[in-house]
Amino acid sequence: MYFDGAAHRREVSAGVVFVISQGEDLPYSFTLTQLCSNNVSEYQALILVLEMAVKMKQMQLEVFGDSQLVINHILGSYEVKTPELRSYHDYAKTLMGWVSDVTIQHVPRTENKKVDALAALASTLTLPN
Repeated sequence: MYFDGAAHRREVSAGVVFVISQGEDLPYSFTLTQLCSNNVSEYQALILVLEMAVKMKQMQLEVFGDSQLVINHILGSYEVKTPELRSYHDYAKTLMGWVSDVTIQHVPRTENKKVDALAALASTLTLPN
């Protein structure tokens, strides 16, 4: 699974791609309703991935994202110093505990283009209130 979040002015969005073992991709694009920082949108995208995996009863999961901050927080390489991110981090870790075998890995933005495009698409298609 690949994830990416995006925060641009008034639009916040997320893209998620499930890669099924047969090589088929399941792309998802989400518009997030809460205005937030890019780091929060990245966490929200990760949480969407994990919630979907739990609901789909996926017990093996490989997660890839291009946010070094979020990935290193989850791996424990970086300390979560920003109070705003603590609740997202804790919830993501809780969700990871519900999946028996989960790995998370950083990928360069160049390898995350599909989910980046999905996140951008969601923000582009957001209807005004």
